[in-house]
Amino acid sequence: MEFLLPYKMTIWVLGSVGYLLLLQLVVLDIAILSQKHIPGFTIEANHEHFLFRANRALANSNESLGIFIVFVLFALFSQPIAHWINGFAVVYLFGRIGHMLCYYFNMKILRSIFFVVSLLGLIGLFVTAVMAWL
Repeated sequence: MEFLLPYKMTIWVLGSVGYLLLLQLVVLDIAILSQKHIPGFTIEANHEHFLFRANRALANSNESLGIFIVFVLFALFSQPIAHWINGFAVVYLFGRIGHMLCYYFNMKILRSIFFVVSLLGLIGLFVTAVMAWL
């Protein structure tokens, strides 16, 4: 496990992403309870409703989570320069936090910008890992 020490920040980001998902789930559950939404029924697709935005924020985070985990594993086993992997993992986390907050507050353009930030983090993780193999 000593080979993971240089990637301590990336591992911290993995835990933070897990916490972020938990936070989004709690926010969604509170929104569901406060709106008295009946479980099993579709949430109305309306960006003007917080319940919809909270649901989409969690769904969007889940959509990129698998890619993030796979790219982190690829990077860890490729053993590229650690500060690049750590940096791109932080970029991804920053993008996901910004995306979530912008979704909650219905800031559409800024939300898209933060999506691109998290996407750049993912691309950076992948490219850095690939470059370690070359």
